[in-house]
Amino acid sequence: MMNKVVLAILKILDKEKVPIGSREIAKRLKFYGIELSERAVRYHLKILDERGYTEPSGKQGRIITEKGKKELYNALVLENPSFIISKIETFSYLTTLNLETLEGDVILNVSFFPERDYLKAFKIMKPVFRSPYVMSDRVIIRKGGEYIGDICVPKGKIGIATVCSITINGILLKAGIPIISKFGGLAEVVNKELMRFVSLISYEGSSLDPHDVFIRSRMTEVINAVKKGNGKILASFREIPIVCMEKVKQLSDELTKKNIKGILAIGEPNKTLLGIQPSVERAGLVIAGGLNPIAALEEAGIPTENNALATICPFSYLKPFDEIGL
Repeated sequence: MMNKVVLAILKILDKEKVPIGSREIAKRLKFYGIELSERAVRYHLKILDERGYTEPSGKQGRIITEKGKKELYNALVLENPSFIISKIETFSYLTTLNLETLEGDVILNVSFFPERDYLKAFKIMKPVFRSPYVMSDRVIIRKGGEYIGDICVPKGKIGIATVCSITINGILLKAGIPIISKFGGLAEVVNKELMRFVSLISYEGSSLDPHDVFIRSRMTEVINAVKKGNGKILASFREIPIVCMEKVKQLSDELTKKNIKGILAIGEPNKTLLGIQPSVERAGLVIAGGLNPIAALEEAGIPTENNALATICPFSYLKPFDEIGL
């Protein structure tokens, strides 16, 4: 079983994609609540080298090996099942978007796809970003070797950052509204109307992002939902106290005016919403999945690598998808 420090170092190296040194690793460990000197970091890196999980890369620092990636994946599966929910809570707190000025930080998902597929990918995603099934039409797009937040895009890839649905949690939290993330799922669309959830994965019991699981399993039908009005989209189910409903409706209207879509449906107190019964004294919320444009790429045969809840970034850095040059 990996200890907390070793696991955090491997997470940092896996996320970075390029070699980094002990000084930078020590800085990033603070995000995980770990205070280590550069010397202590070098000690742990030496152990990881000996195990074959990392290897030196010139003077730049260390990179994670394939063996290290496999070990990290296995460790995450066995880690505390509240891993995703803990990350949700952390990033919700870090969201600082001001709805009046549209200044402040939002949460981003970061995905990669082959650079050779850029034109095809752009055409596939365009109608999805114009649909109701995204958090926002604003994105960041970078080439290999460039950065999105603190994440480096691998060579030969295009990186695209989309607004993560957990940003809604952060906005409500800042407004004093407690919100509980219950499920990530697939919602069925019939004649352009949301009908019901057909698949659900609980955030509380998952160490992996539910929506990435559905994308990998090729269970989505986002392209059909957008073009024909019938399909299956990524969505999540949240709960709010019924005493907060009017405030949530006001915020939803305000978000829509600012072209931040996100909230697809608000339920009635103690009543089912898309087939899901909320807890007592609560109402349900259905939120669009931030990875729906990426799900469309997978449906079209374009391979992707996804990092949900990847980083935070000033909202002003994002541009409308339609303004991105080909």
